[in-house]
Amino acid sequence: MVNMFVDGEWRTDAYELADDDGEFDRDETSFRNWVGGEQVKDGEAPDPDAEFPIESGRYHLYVSYACPWAHRTLVTRALKGLEDAVSVDVVDPYRDDDGWQFTPEKEGCTEDSVNGFDYLREAYVAADPNYTGRVSVPVLWDKQEETIVNNESEEVMRMLDVAFDDLATRDVDLYPEGHRDDVDRAIEEIYDPINNGVYRAGFAETQAAYERAVGDLFDALDRWEEVLGEQRYLAGDVLTEADIAMFTTLVRFDDVYHTHFKCNVRKIAEYPNLWNYLCELYQLPGVADTVDMEHIREHYYTTHEDVNPKRIVAVGPDHDFLAPHDRDRLPGGPPEALRETGATADD
Repeated sequence: MVNMFVDGEWRTDAYELADDDGEFDRDETSFRNWVGGEQVKDGEAPDPDAEFPIESGRYHLYVSYACPWAHRTLVTRALKGLEDAVSVDVVDPYRDDDGWQFTPEKEGCTEDSVNGFDYLREAYVAADPNYTGRVSVPVLWDKQEETIVNNESEEVMRMLDVAFDDLATRDVDLYPEGHRDDVDRAIEEIYDPINNGVYRAGFAETQAAYERAVGDLFDALDRWEEVLGEQRYLAGDVLTEADIAMFTTLVRFDDVYHTHFKCNVRKIAEYPNLWNYLCELYQLPGVADTVDMEHIREHYYTTHEDVNPKRIVAVGPDHDFLAPHDRDRLPGGPPEALRETGATADD
């Protein structure tokens, strides 16, 4: 059973996460509006007359450091240099029956600086009093209209990249013309077997469903290990949104997915190309500050009581994401605005 709203009423016994075959079944998100208009989805310039226009300081992100989907938006915001344009609040990594909570007294967490809510679910019913669905992060909130614009991570990532480009302090284009088809294809190709695949394995309710998920996951990781031996990034020689989508899964993999979700065929550290690729991305300017491994470990090991009933938090492994990487051997690289200013092994 999961915790969710049904017609605006908070329920803790709503429905099962798995389908009849024991496969994890992820819901679609509900709020799907676009800052700057829907043409932003295709990388086009925002419409100044859009329902949700581009304005610095108007929009706010509700996130969890623990969640890979929310993490995508934080990485995009950091790489673009949008910290002053889009504000952020961070929920507690532990999620109980009341859902994501604001606990400013806890390290790394904040209060709800916009609405003063105690729980993120309050934002959902403020936006739609009859809301039916789960309460997830990220949430892109419009302070002026006092509503949720969008809670689909891929779309929020695209908006931060494209719609907010004129407000960015770094000249970074993560959806560049000439590569867009490759970016969209890569995002789609990694979603089910890798991004969602770790959850399909971790929340599987039958042995067969688990083995299918793990097989798909490691087949995909093996394939991208080969690809990244020949090219620097998922879509070729340029850094894109697809790499952010991959990064937030890879950086959690050895710490939580390998053990907690039983994705233990191999660690990412055992893949030379994937590991060096992960280190390069981690060392880009601002990215390390978006990674809170304590929040990540606490969330997974304590929140999923059905997976880890004793809620004992694993203490390892202790990876060095600041270790030198070998990606400069390949053509391409990050945009000029991201070069020579990132984290280094000497920091």
